[in-house]
Amino acid sequence: MKVEEIEATASSESTTTAGAPTKDIEASLHRDVLEALNLVEARAMPVEQLRAECLRKIDALLKEQGWPFSAPEKKKLLQEVMDEIFGFGPLEEVMRDNTISDILVNGAGRAYVERFGVLERIEPIFRDDDHLLQIIQRIGARVGRRIDESSPMLDARLPDGSRVNAIIPPLAIDGPSLSIRRFGKIPITAEKLVALGTLAEEMASFLQACVRCKMNILVSGGTGSGKTTLLNVLSKWIPDGERVITIEDSAELQMQREHVVRLEARPPNIEGRGEVTERDLVRNCLRMRPDRIIVGEVRGPEALDMLQAMNTGHEGSMSTVHANRPRDALRRLENMVSMTGLNYPVHAMREQMASSLDLVVHLTRVTGGRRKMDCIVEVTGIEGDAVCLQDVFRFRQTGLGSDGHAQGYFEACGVRPLLTDRLIAEGIEFAQGMFQQRKLASGAPGEEGNA
Repeated sequence: MKVEEIEATASSESTTTAGAPTKDIEASLHRDVLEALNLVEARAMPVEQLRAECLRKIDALLKEQGWPFSAPEKKKLLQEVMDEIFGFGPLEEVMRDNTISDILVNGAGRAYVERFGVLERIEPIFRDDDHLLQIIQRIGARVGRRIDESSPMLDARLPDGSRVNAIIPPLAIDGPSLSIRRFGKIPITAEKLVALGTLAEEMASFLQACVRCKMNILVSGGTGSGKTTLLNVLSKWIPDGERVITIEDSAELQMQREHVVRLEARPPNIEGRGEVTERDLVRNCLRMRPDRIIVGEVRGPEALDMLQAMNTGHEGSMSTVHANRPRDALRRLENMVSMTGLNYPVHAMREQMASSLDLVVHLTRVTGGRRKMDCIVEVTGIEGDAVCLQDVFRFRQTGLGSDGHAQGYFEACGVRPLLTDRLIAEGIEFAQGMFQQRKLASGAPGEEGNA
């Protein structure tokens, strides 16, 4: 063999053993460190003492195996071990990136994240399906919920409020699937939404007046359209002297106020007992002297109890519902009321909705992933068997920009809402021409209608 070939072979071998460590070496070393630790005792140690102990074991293993790690590589490995002991393993590193709004894991080998409304694939963050399943079970254990073959679905939340859904085999064919919806640590304000171009300033002012004057509001939209975010924003405008009770299937609302009682539904235990539904909580909260009731999302028979509460002294209540359009939202409510099994006549159901709801606010994700307030619709009453709706404000899409994002403008529809008289009676004053048909200024750069 020539000298050049010998040198090339030696160089290639050094890249594998003495150069930067491969993923397999990192995974093996990570596993060896965890096996060398007693995790129960480790969690009871002071953090600094545990870090020193982990670093000592890492150095011993590296020396034993002859793997030369650089200082940054050892620091990274140490952080991974600490995350595995105190947190949710490799999820912790992804969660530290505040630009990520969704984490989607389709089995251990495929992972995606959403940044600024756009999905992108990332390197697999779990060693194998067993590692992913361990993390999912740890998430469930932290909130007192279980996930295994007999109960293969999980709805839970992380300590930072992020919403988690997981489904495992045999229901998930290609391995465990994990979805995490993240919420910002800094509460979103109406001013921020206006600056982002989610809505116009006039629309925010109108919604603020409606919340202060106890209008019942239903927020509709598709998945990830910003319904929960808007509900959090609306809650900030509730007067301080009022008692608010929130009811959710999985707690994720971040009410921007002090006097609030948070209630969360509970699934059945392993024996199929102990279930507490959102409907049970709505009924119970009526005895807790609420001024307003906020249901995180109506998805079943609790819709009837919510509508009745709005009609019996709890004005100013709010909720969200999944729907493609405002009228579809009312149809969904109608279907959910029918799930109570009380055989309500259709006309009676629609009369109840027309008298309970004042506004339907619809949100959507336009082309490119940005969130927009598609329209604010007033419920004006019932005519025959049809609930009457009229648009007050809406967003009109006019095309696509060079960056692939939807372009358009917000507009006032030229209709003076019927509830304006109620708002004026409560001392609310609107600028002249507030509802006159016109384009509205948008706070987002590049949007049509900018002032």
